[in-house]
Amino acid sequence: MGALGIGAQWAAWRTGWPAIVLMLAAGFIAGPITGLIDPETAFGELLDPMISIGVALILFEGGLSLDLRELRHSGRAVWRLATIGVAVGWALGALAGYYIAGLVWPVAVLFGGILIVTGPTVVIPLLRQANIQPRPNSILKWEGIVNDPIGALCAVLAYEYFRRLNEFPDASVFDVAPPLVIAAILAGLVGYAAARFIAWVFPRGAVPEYLKVPVLFIAVIGVFVLTNQIEHEAGLVAVTVMGVTLANRDVSSMRSIHPFKENIAVILVSGIFIVLAASLDWEELTYLQTSWRPWAFLAVLLFLVRPITVLVSLLGSDIPWNERIFVAWIAPRGIVLVAISGLFALRLGELGVAGGQILIGLSFAVVVTTVIAHGFSVNLVAKALKVKGDSRPGLLLIGSNPWTVELAKELQAVGTPVQIVDQSWQRLGRARLEGLPSYHGEILNEATEHNLDLTPFQVLVAATENEAYNALVCNEFAHEIGRDMVYQLGENQNSESRTALPGSIRGRALFETGFGVDEVNERVRANWVFKKTKLTEEFTFEDAQKLLPEEASLLLIVRETGTLRFFTHAVRPVPRPGDTVISYVPPKAPEPNGSESKASKAKDPELKAQEKAS
Repeated sequence: MGALGIGAQWAAWRTGWPAIVLMLAAGFIAGPITGLIDPETAFGELLDPMISIGVALILFEGGLSLDLRELRHSGRAVWRLATIGVAVGWALGALAGYYIAGLVWPVAVLFGGILIVTGPTVVIPLLRQANIQPRPNSILKWEGIVNDPIGALCAVLAYEYFRRLNEFPDASVFDVAPPLVIAAILAGLVGYAAARFIAWVFPRGAVPEYLKVPVLFIAVIGVFVLTNQIEHEAGLVAVTVMGVTLANRDVSSMRSIHPFKENIAVILVSGIFIVLAASLDWEELTYLQTSWRPWAFLAVLLFLVRPITVLVSLLGSDIPWNERIFVAWIAPRGIVLVAISGLFALRLGELGVAGGQILIGLSFAVVVTTVIAHGFSVNLVAKALKVKGDSRPGLLLIGSNPWTVELAKELQAVGTPVQIVDQSWQRLGRARLEGLPSYHGEILNEATEHNLDLTPFQVLVAATENEAYNALVCNEFAHEIGRDMVYQLGENQNSESRTALPGSIRGRALFETGFGVDEVNERVRANWVFKKTKLTEEFTFEDAQKLLPEEASLLLIVRETGTLRFFTHAVRPVPRPGDTVISYVPPKAPEPNGSESKASKAKDPELKAQEKAS
């Protein structure tokens, strides 16, 4: 199952398809179709607690993503969606589940609470791919992150309410609700105290670095099991609060828990999704195949429940109507919906509630329908509503100096979004005088994540005076941007040299020669300049190279789509017609002219266009 889940994640990365759909297909083929995997037979009585602990860890990881400091910058829209939107969405989802999907009230109310979640693991890649403007992007991103734990808590409260009614049929709402609220508060306090204790212990060296992730892993499971003794499923409340608390503590050593988020969470998501997909049986799928109700329910969910929820929540806000409509349409569901549905389907079955067994199949149908509907339409809807961001990939330049300022000007001239970041206001002076976008702050500071939108930037170049700092920046952003998209100035020294920085922590060295900061500074003092050369069918890359001086260094290619490809010591991109080649040349370099190239002799108009581009 691990191989199927991780294999589906890898295939999704290679193809660009939604990982959740590929994992569903893999689990469905391995389970109901071929019978290769039968989770109930394989795990027996361990299946229920395994799924419970997996869901708890997933919710803890979701809580770790909820940095309230960044949320403040998303405006009041997210808070409206997390309060008014939760109430409206829960009510409408429950009504649709009862009257349209044909679920009994306990199942409909519980499922309505789960449907609040919008899946950040699906939403964020979708928004990044579609390149949405900052405000609707931020609203959808943070709605998904905030509503993941809220949806889980709604499901817990609904389940516990109906479980109590099942034990005491004559109990009223006032008899059942207060103990549940008190239990949830106690569980939250336990989770908060555990997080504070970890945040106090870790920086003081009480736990060695190599044990921090295992200790945290066991602590989450321990808190979950302990608080479940207070009330059934109260542990989900505790671990969510624990994650949110840790995310908002200013503890430097908490960077050591990143492997938890990056590795354990991926494995858990993959494993649980495969297990739940393989657990489907044909009886549950018959409900989807033979009845009109689930399909009518999906249509109402897409075209009525979600739009009404968002439009009511944002009524009277300052969000433009085109952005409101876009947010009202985009709501793909993800792994949390399926995981929580699978968990409570088992719980409802234990209570003898009719219809609980179809929750897994219906939740899978919701996930697939919303991912496909919103995934394939996001670009069309964004264009129609004019909420698309800049379609060209941007470049983030770390360090303000004459070299980066001139490079930024050249790239801005060909339409590439640029931003120069430096912690020195004085060094940023030249960038400001040139009218270039700049950010005054330390790029490695957590505050930068909250104040600088990094979404438009797909490439990073670290070009400060300090090669080691450049390497540190590249290593920090390699995971977020991609190691093949972080570059730095710095010598490409022999890896066996005692003075060389390891290649594993560096960005790719700019220029084919890999020369570093000192060489660039020498060329700046010698008045070297950047040159742009536009390639055509007639004026080829070979022609352009002949016209460059021997000392010139090729820096990068700007594709017609705006994609940036740098020449490095390890990679030499292949230029093609339509590309713009930017090179770094000594002063008084000869300009391309009609006497230098046979191709350019034959085509005067193209040559004139080339000279103009240069």
